[in-house]
Amino acid sequence: MGRVMTNDPSCIFCRIIAGQAEASKVYQDDLVTAFMDRRPLTPGHLLVVPNEHTANLAGLDETIAGRMFVVGCQLAQALRRSGLRCEGINLFLADGPAAGQTVFHSHLHVIPRFIGDGFGLRFPPGYGSGASREDLDTVAAKVEAALRGNRGESSEQEE
Repeated sequence: MGRVMTNDPSCIFCRIIAGQAEASKVYQDDLVTAFMDRRPLTPGHLLVVPNEHTANLAGLDETIAGRMFVVGCQLAQALRRSGLRCEGINLFLADGPAAGQTVFHSHLHVIPRFIGDGFGLRFPPGYGSGASREDLDTVAAKVEAALRGNRGESSEQEE
Protein backbone atom coordinates (compact mmCIF):
# COMPACT_ATOMS: atom_id res chain seq x y z
CA MET A 1 0.00 0.00 0.00
CA GLY A 2 1.91 3.39 -0.49
CA ARG A 3 4.08 5.69 1.59
CA VAL A 4 2.33 7.26 4.56
CA MET A 5 2.89 10.37 6.68
CA THR A 6 1.64 10.99 10.19
CA ASN A 7 1.76 14.38 11.85
CA ASP A 8 -0.22 14.18 15.09
CA PRO A 9 0.40 11.26 17.47
CA SER A 10 -2.74 12.19 19.45
CA CYS A 11 -4.93 11.80 16.32
CA ILE A 12 -6.61 8.41 15.94
CA PHE A 13 -6.66 8.72 12.13
CA CYS A 14 -2.91 9.49 12.02
CA ARG A 15 -2.32 6.40 14.15
CA ILE A 16 -4.49 4.29 11.84
CA ILE A 17 -2.61 5.55 8.76
CA ALA A 18 0.71 4.71 10.42
CA GLY A 19 -0.48 1.23 11.38
CA GLN A 20 -0.33 2.07 15.11
CA ALA A 21 -4.08 1.62 15.68
CA GLU A 22 -6.44 -1.05 14.45
CA ALA A 23 -8.59 -0.42 11.41
CA SER A 24 -10.12 -2.41 8.60
CA LYS A 25 -8.33 -0.70 5.71
CA VAL A 26 -9.66 -1.09 2.19
CA TYR A 27 -7.33 1.29 0.33
CA GLN A 28 -4.12 3.27 0.79
CA ASP A 29 -1.87 5.23 -1.56
CA ASP A 30 0.64 8.07 -1.12
CA LEU A 31 -2.10 10.66 -0.51
CA VAL A 32 -5.10 9.00 1.14
CA THR A 33 -6.21 6.00 3.18
CA ALA A 34 -9.70 4.47 3.34
CA PHE A 35 -11.04 2.25 6.10
CA MET A 36 -14.29 1.11 7.67
CA ASP A 37 -15.97 3.55 10.05
CA ARG A 38 -15.87 2.05 13.54
CA ARG A 39 -19.40 3.34 14.20
CA PRO A 40 -21.10 2.66 10.85
CA LEU A 41 -24.39 4.28 9.96
CA THR A 42 -25.00 1.33 7.62
CA PRO A 43 -22.90 -1.76 6.81
CA GLY A 44 -20.07 -0.71 4.48
CA HIS A 45 -19.73 2.86 5.84
CA LEU A 46 -16.19 3.98 4.90
CA LEU A 47 -13.94 6.93 5.65
CA VAL A 48 -11.41 8.42 3.21
CA VAL A 49 -8.73 10.44 5.01
CA PRO A 50 -5.67 12.37 3.85
CA ASN A 51 -2.44 10.70 4.96
CA GLU A 52 -1.08 14.06 6.06
CA HIS A 53 -2.83 15.43 9.15
CA THR A 54 -5.07 18.40 8.54
CA ALA A 55 -7.89 19.30 10.89
CA ASN A 56 -10.16 20.99 8.37
CA LEU A 57 -10.76 21.92 4.74
CA ALA A 58 -8.84 25.18 5.06
CA GLY A 59 -5.61 23.23 5.52
CA LEU A 60 -6.32 20.58 2.90
CA ASP A 61 -4.15 20.62 -0.22
CA GLU A 62 -6.28 20.76 -3.41
CA THR A 63 -4.55 17.72 -4.93
CA ILE A 64 -5.25 15.67 -1.82
CA ALA A 65 -8.84 16.94 -1.62
CA GLY A 66 -9.35 15.88 -5.23
CA ARG A 67 -7.83 12.48 -4.52
CA MET A 68 -10.18 12.03 -1.55
CA PHE A 69 -13.18 12.60 -3.81
CA VAL A 70 -11.87 10.34 -6.61
CA VAL A 71 -11.23 7.51 -4.14
CA GLY A 72 -14.63 8.16 -2.55
CA CYS A 73 -16.28 7.71 -5.96
CA GLN A 74 -14.31 4.52 -6.61
CA LEU A 75 -15.35 3.15 -3.22
CA ALA A 76 -18.98 4.04 -3.96
CA GLN A 77 -18.83 1.91 -7.10
CA ALA A 78 -17.13 -0.90 -5.17
CA LEU A 79 -19.90 -0.77 -2.55
CA ARG A 80 -22.52 -1.11 -5.29
CA ARG A 81 -20.72 -4.23 -6.61
CA SER A 82 -19.97 -5.69 -3.15
CA GLY A 83 -23.23 -7.47 -2.49
CA LEU A 84 -23.92 -5.22 0.51
CA ARG A 85 -27.30 -3.55 0.61
CA CYS A 86 -26.68 -0.33 -1.31
CA GLU A 87 -29.48 1.42 -3.17
CA GLY A 88 -27.70 4.78 -3.04
CA ILE A 89 -24.59 6.50 -1.68
CA ASN A 90 -23.99 9.60 0.42
CA LEU A 91 -20.62 11.34 0.33
CA PHE A 92 -20.44 13.52 3.44
CA LEU A 93 -17.72 15.73 4.86
CA ALA A 94 -18.26 17.67 8.08
CA ASP A 95 -15.95 20.68 8.45
CA GLY A 96 -15.98 22.09 11.98
CA PRO A 97 -18.02 21.42 15.10
CA ALA A 98 -21.09 23.30 13.82
CA ALA A 99 -21.15 20.92 10.84
CA GLY A 100 -20.92 17.85 13.08
CA GLN A 101 -17.18 17.14 12.84
CA THR A 102 -16.05 15.12 15.86
CA VAL A 103 -12.63 13.83 14.74
CA PHE A 104 -10.44 16.77 13.75
CA HIS A 105 -8.58 15.14 10.88
CA SER A 106 -10.40 15.86 7.60
CA HIS A 107 -12.34 12.88 6.36
CA LEU A 108 -14.90 12.00 3.72
CA HIS A 109 -17.68 9.58 4.67
CA VAL A 110 -18.81 7.13 1.98
CA ILE A 111 -22.14 5.80 3.23
CA PRO A 112 -24.16 3.05 1.51
CA ARG A 113 -27.85 3.92 1.70
CA PHE A 114 -31.09 2.01 1.33
CA ILE A 115 -34.76 2.83 1.83
CA GLY A 116 -35.62 2.61 5.51
CA ASP A 117 -32.00 2.64 6.78
CA GLY A 118 -32.94 5.24 9.41
CA PHE A 119 -30.31 7.80 8.40
CA GLY A 120 -31.06 11.11 6.78
CA LEU A 121 -30.66 14.84 6.75
CA ARG A 122 -33.24 16.92 8.54
CA PHE A 123 -34.24 20.12 6.81
CA PRO A 124 -34.98 23.23 8.89
CA PRO A 125 -38.41 24.87 9.04
CA GLY A 126 -38.98 27.00 5.96
CA TYR A 127 -36.70 24.91 3.73
CA GLY A 128 -37.98 24.79 0.20
CA SER A 129 -39.63 28.20 0.27
CA GLY A 130 -36.78 29.55 -1.83
CA ALA A 131 -34.86 32.80 -1.67
CA SER A 132 -35.27 35.94 -3.72
CA ARG A 133 -32.91 36.54 -6.62
CA GLU A 134 -31.74 39.69 -4.82
CA ASP A 135 -30.82 37.70 -1.69
CA LEU A 136 -29.10 35.02 -3.78
CA ASP A 137 -27.15 37.67 -5.72
CA THR A 138 -26.06 39.39 -2.47
CA VAL A 139 -24.77 36.15 -0.98
CA ALA A 140 -23.14 35.16 -4.30
CA ALA A 141 -21.27 38.48 -4.40
CA LYS A 142 -19.90 37.91 -0.88
CA VAL A 143 -18.73 34.41 -1.76
CA GLU A 144 -17.22 35.60 -5.04
CA ALA A 145 -15.34 38.40 -3.26
CA ALA A 146 -14.03 36.00 -0.60
CA LEU A 147 -12.93 33.61 -3.34
CA ARG A 148 -10.91 36.43 -4.91
CA GLY A 149 -9.45 37.23 -1.47
CA ASN A 150 -11.30 40.51 -0.95
CA ARG A 151 -13.24 39.24 2.10
CA GLY A 152 -16.66 40.81 2.14
CA GLU A 153 -16.25 43.40 -0.61
CA SER A 154 -18.87 43.39 -3.31
CA SER A 155 -17.91 42.38 -6.83
CA GLU A 156 -19.31 45.67 -8.08
CA GLN A 157 -17.84 49.00 -7.05
CA GLU A 158 -20.28 51.44 -5.51
CA GLU A 159 -20.70 54.75 -7.28
